[in-house]
Amino acid sequence: MKKQILVAAISVLAAGTVFAQANDTLAKIKSSGAVTFGVRESSGLGYTLGNGKYVGFHTEMGENILHDIQKQLGLAKMDIKYQPVTSQNRIPLVQNGTVDIECGSTTNNLSRQKDAAFAYTTYVEEVRIAVKANSGITGIKDLNGKTLVTTTGTTSVQTLRKNKKADGLTFKEVMGKDHADSFLMLETGRADAFIMDGSILAANISKSKAPNDYKIVGEVLSVEPIACMLRKDDPAFKKAVDDSIVRQIKDGTLAKLYDKWFMQPIPPNNVKIGLPLSAATKEAWEHPNDKPMEDYKITD
Repeated sequence: MKKQILVAAISVLAAGTVFAQANDTLAKIKSSGAVTFGVRESSGLGYTLGNGKYVGFHTEMGENILHDIQKQLGLAKMDIKYQPVTSQNRIPLVQNGTVDIECGSTTNNLSRQKDAAFAYTTYVEEVRIAVKANSGITGIKDLNGKTLVTTTGTTSVQTLRKNKKADGLTFKEVMGKDHADSFLMLETGRADAFIMDGSILAANISKSKAPNDYKIVGEVLSVEPIACMLRKDDPAFKKAVDDSIVRQIKDGTLAKLYDKWFMQPIPPNNVKIGLPLSAATKEAWEHPNDKPMEDYKITD
């Protein structure tokens, strides 16, 4: 009986240690000498070149954050383990400790704040509509009777349905398993329009076989703050991440990264995305904050 009690007590202590470590990411990183970085494979802010190589504006910014944390912890060496995530699994993987920080294209909203924490906003996204250039679609009013694609685990079509200009419209919704799959549906004619973050649309168009065959049209459907996602209830780690973001804003690193990934030719096709820095993103950099999407308003 005593042995059973002892085993149970050890199990409880071990579970408590795991829980405590999960909520003290800095301690976890320092003790293991490693960090797991959640990255995207086909996002406008981060994508893969294959063979375990991940690049993009948010990917490189996240690497800068982790290098700053390495300095803060006094680690001579820190192993960054790249973990690709999808729209469906990114929140669970952060919650269960598989991923320590995710810097992809995740919108900070009130619903997600129940499950995760968010760093300061580093990109303010506009949800838009991508179509084939010869489609005749110029905005929401032209979507009646059309097939729309968005990516599983995202909220873009729900956002469209809430738009007053969509009142009375009927359309079919199909789902791509990831952003590349969604764009393929548009490319192959299985969908008439791809509803998604403007940066994701622009990136997929720039990487397509014939970029001039596509265009982004119509109204801005929503304005969404994009931020790195962290586990809840870990204020020390959030502060370390936010401090790095402020450092990158103040010394110009973030602006240089934006120019590199949006205004210059990028791999793999050496094509420029060509999305100038928006006024909303500039505002977020000038006044660092972690406000949710619900605090943002669309301006006509």
